Amino acid sequence: MLAKTKKKRKITKFKSITFKLSTRQKKSLDKNCRVRKTTPIKLIKKSIDAYLSLRINEDPVAYVSPNQLNLFSDADFEVEENDDVDE
Repeated sequence: MLAKTKKKRKITKFKSITFKLSTRQKKSLDKNCRVRKTTPIKLIKKSIDAYLSLRINEDPVAYVSPNQLNLFSDADFEVEENDDVDE
């Protein structure tokens, strides 16, 4: 019987991202990490996981601010039906 060959493992590529935190934000992050007994990186990754969970093709919900002008309403584009009655 032939022995099965192992499949070559796909190499995972990582990208680095940097951002700044204020002193107060850093203290809050450290405190939350101590309470949850985890690292800051793991805590941040878990926090943003809902936004990153393989939703590449989905568009975010269109947000319209209340101050935005409504120049064209749907009624402007509706085709008017003519009731032509032969008399």
